[in-house]
Amino acid sequence: MAADNQRVPSAGGARGPTVPGAGTGPLRAGGSFTRLQMVDDEQRFSDELPAYMQHKWGLSDVGFDYNMVAVFGSQSTGKSTLLNRLFGTRFDVMDEGNRQQTTRGIWADRGTDAMPVLILDVEGTDGRERGENQDFERKSALFSLAIAEVLIVNMWETMVGLYNGANMGLLKTVMEVNLQLFGADREGRTLLYFVIRDHVSTTTLESLAATLRKDMERIWDGLSKPAGMEDTRLSDFFDLKFTSLPHKLLQPEKFEQAALTLRKQFTDKAAAGYVFRPGYKRGVPADGFPHYAQAVWEKVVSNKDLDLPTQQELLAQYRCDEIAAAALAPFRAAIEPLRPRVREGEIVRELGEVARGAREQALGGFDEQAARYHADVYKKKRAAFVQTLDGELHSLALNQVKNAQSQAADRFASESHRALEDAAAKASAEGAVSAEHSFSVVVGGVRRRMTEWFGGIVKSLAIEGAGWSLESEVKQLESMLDATTAKLRVAEMERTLAQLRRNAQDALGEVIADRMGSPGDGMWAGVMAGFDEAVEQAEAQLRQRMELAEVGGAEQRQQLVCKLRRSVWEAMVESLREEVADQMVLLKLRGALEDRFRYDENGLPRVWLPSDDIDAQFAQARTAAQALLPLLSRIETSASRVLPDPSAAGAGSFFPAGFSAERSLTLIPAGRARELAKRFGREADALYLEAKRAMVTTQNHVPAWVLVLLLVLGWNEAMTILFNPLYLVLTALVGGTAVVLYQLRLWGPALRAINGLLSAANDHVHELLVEAVNRTEPAQGGAVSRPSRRSARHGHAKGVATDEIELEPLGDGSLSSPAGDATSADTSADADRLSGGGSSSSSSARLRHGADTP
Repeated sequence: MAADNQRVPSAGGARGPTVPGAGTGPLRAGGSFTRLQMVDDEQRFSDELPAYMQHKWGLSDVGFDYNMVAVFGSQSTGKSTLLNRLFGTRFDVMDEGNRQQTTRGIWADRGTDAMPVLILDVEGTDGRERGENQDFERKSALFSLAIAEVLIVNMWETMVGLYNGANMGLLKTVMEVNLQLFGADREGRTLLYFVIRDHVSTTTLESLAATLRKDMERIWDGLSKPAGMEDTRLSDFFDLKFTSLPHKLLQPEKFEQAALTLRKQFTDKAAAGYVFRPGYKRGVPADGFPHYAQAVWEKVVSNKDLDLPTQQELLAQYRCDEIAAAALAPFRAAIEPLRPRVREGEIVRELGEVARGAREQALGGFDEQAARYHADVYKKKRAAFVQTLDGELHSLALNQVKNAQSQAADRFASESHRALEDAAAKASAEGAVSAEHSFSVVVGGVRRRMTEWFGGIVKSLAIEGAGWSLESEVKQLESMLDATTAKLRVAEMERTLAQLRRNAQDALGEVIADRMGSPGDGMWAGVMAGFDEAVEQAEAQLRQRMELAEVGGAEQRQQLVCKLRRSVWEAMVESLREEVADQMVLLKLRGALEDRFRYDENGLPRVWLPSDDIDAQFAQARTAAQALLPLLSRIETSASRVLPDPSAAGAGSFFPAGFSAERSLTLIPAGRARELAKRFGREADALYLEAKRAMVTTQNHVPAWVLVLLLVLGWNEAMTILFNPLYLVLTALVGGTAVVLYQLRLWGPALRAINGLLSAANDHVHELLVEAVNRTEPAQGGAVSRPSRRSARHGHAKGVATDEIELEPLGDGSLSSPAGDATSADTSADADRLSGGGSSSSSSARLRHGADTP
């Protein structure tokens, strides 16, 4: 297109007939293209856009080879006029004699001379027709910013530097929402082309541009940016370009020339300032543009961030915020001193009263001043203010309630524990558990006190009209107390089981000691009878305790009963194992042997006579005693009424899972039983030898004729002793000492002491004699070394030749003991009897020795 020879189309022109469905605008001269009201003033999007793109504008088949331009600015600033000058469109322009809104909604048209540019003429901002309702202004501006490659910002020179006049507030709103809606997946930047109209002052364009650029940078810095885009810059999304036009009425020729120059930037790709750059493309093909534009409009219309308040609402919001801040200060000053005390865990009793007073005073001050402003804003701000007050009070009250919860739970646990111990002590003193000392009564009383105390704390914090409640904390305390009660109940049941086990073990200990003290055929029947009685008594007491403790659930109660049964069983096995310790078993077997061997059928001690068959009696007694060892080695449960067979199906009530019957029922393992049998055999042999010695002692008595002979032969000596005081006293002393030694069984130690003294005296005398002889003996063949005592004493024993004199000891170093002779004689006799041999001469020797025994 020869843009240089083209005249700028005038804004006038004849009004032609309208195209059905295309709004009220006239046809383009020649009827080739026409305009379309894309969005009407009721915010309805036209469904004729696809048909216009294809049939009226001929853009459906151009692909990406088209551009989008939109205009933005205040009402009656000549936006439509500017578009008509630049693109040859025929948008309606304002009648100079009647200043009123011309463009309503959003209109679209294609540039003249087959220019592949789609132009949007957007309704002006700040019009009196819409008043304070800026909803459509924001939405249309956001829509234009989202789909246009170039957004022409049309303004008067006198608007530069103004905030509202230059639509900076509106630009900030739409840019912020645009960034939130389309910033993350935005394709291409947007050119903001500021066209300054009626530039007649001496201020240069550069100065005006600097002012606008600074304002835009400030707007961008004040935007609320989405997460991840806080560090983005204005240049990342927008390019800024500035130009100015002379006054249309005062300088018409200059205005036309400047408009023609500006037109080249939109039409001539070779121009230095050509605006349609590849970086501004949206990447939407022409045939998909109608759907794309409709989707963007729907997204813009549904966005709530554009529902901004009016001036009255803004004033009400501002003042209500100020009033709320002023009322909040004394409120916080009243409750802030209490906050550290609550945080430290203290229960501040005056917290509720202080909170209610501070809240009422704050709300009264807010209502008194804020009620004069916009009613809806006042209600919203009051609700927000109440929420702020209640939020701070709720956090403080909740903290105190948590402190009370913790204290109530701790006190409940500790006081319940002490109360249960006191109740147990009283029940032990009384010998039975009464209802007033039961678990439910004791713990229930403590729980009621804690619940009432906590309820008083919660009630003191209640605030009428507050938007929060502490009912959940009350329920939470109930849950905490329930959990603590369950733990206390378990501990009480464990204590009860331990006590019942001790009682059962004490009762079983007496039965077991009595029955196993004299083991026999009915031993295990008696033990099992005692076990059955102990189990039945323990179960009856446990069921009573469970009823008083309110143990719920048949399954839980059955588990406790089974645990008690196993506990009583384990107590019995423990007592039985103590009774079958090695020494205890040996004592029982020895007692049984002695009962049968040393006592007769009438329980009288046996006096063994030579005619008695001691071997047969011993063999029978030992066999009977040894027969008790298998009886003691294993528990026999067949006589029990309550104890099931360990291999039966119901054995689980007594025996735990994985129970080994052989291990639990076996008291003495086979290896240990064999060792005990050996040890018992040795002890039985000792008892047998003792009996044999006793029988020999009874046989070795002194004949009467020997006593008569001793009396006849010793008569003179006896008379001498009796009539001589010295002999009589010495005889009495010696005789008395002998009697005492005999009665105290000290003959053995006394004789060993005498033998030791005699041996020491003998050695000492021997050494003295040897030394005396050696001193008197002349030296032969030179000096003779002095012999050592050891060589003099043992020289011959070692076979060493010596010239020293060897003296024989004065005696054999030992003194024959009558008791010792008797003991050796008895031992020899027993050995002869056991070996089945022995001669009459040896028997006579033993009798002689026995006769000498005192």
